[in-house]
Amino acid sequence: MAFKLSHYPQALGCDLAVTVWYHRRITIKGRSMPLPGLYVFDAYGTLFDVHSATAAHRATIGAQWEKLSQTWRSKHLEYSWIHALTGRDANFWSLTERSLDFAIASVGGVPAGVREKLLAAYRTMQAFPEVPSVLAALKARGARVAILSNGDPDMLADAVNSAGLSGVFDAVLSVRDAGVFKPDMAVYRLVLDRFGGTADDVSFQSSNRWDIAGAEVFGFRTVWINRSGAPDEYPDMPADRIVRDLTALVDAD
Repeated sequence: MAFKLSHYPQALGCDLAVTVWYHRRITIKGRSMPLPGLYVFDAYGTLFDVHSATAAHRATIGAQWEKLSQTWRSKHLEYSWIHALTGRDANFWSLTERSLDFAIASVGGVPAGVREKLLAAYRTMQAFPEVPSVLAALKARGARVAILSNGDPDMLADAVNSAGLSGVFDAVLSVRDAGVFKPDMAVYRLVLDRFGGTADDVSFQSSNRWDIAGAEVFGFRTVWINRSGAPDEYPDMPADRIVRDLTALVDAD
């Protein structure tokens, strides 16, 4: 079981990446802290625009395209939580298909061939505009960057490649290696298994507030990317920072 770690910097015993940037600091919850040396990102909704797949075919789908997209997303997440809680194994792609089928039914259907086009678009969705420059800036100052996602390894490879981000990440971690979906603590431990160090060495970014809650409990420094301006929730599992997009990561110093 993982326990919440202190968010104070450790002068001794910290890993090299944190030591390198010890003189550059950020204010979190009113406290000055060294910038982290490892930035871990959720993929879908954080780096990649999950609604771009449906938006690409909105003319064919018609006026219901936004409802379809929102339903697809919400059901996709719901199905992952149910499988995590019940211990039932499933890959993320199968849940992508099942949740899309539900969303299509909820809007009364779509024209022939659109389902296949939506699934293809999901594998090659667009990155948010600021993503390439933010990742480049973080790496330029010596930080490592990684993905931690519910996505299957082949799905993540397609997304990274289609966004032109091949070779950028130090690791692309899939929950398949943990055998359970987020927010199970075993998923967040994959980061430490791969990079070593402690949870406090890691800055974890996600647009999903529930994902931030899980990462906060595990002990990561957490940054909620609140792109939609949604109200906060989970007050007993607060984010360390709340920002509108990823540019705040490189504006912090």
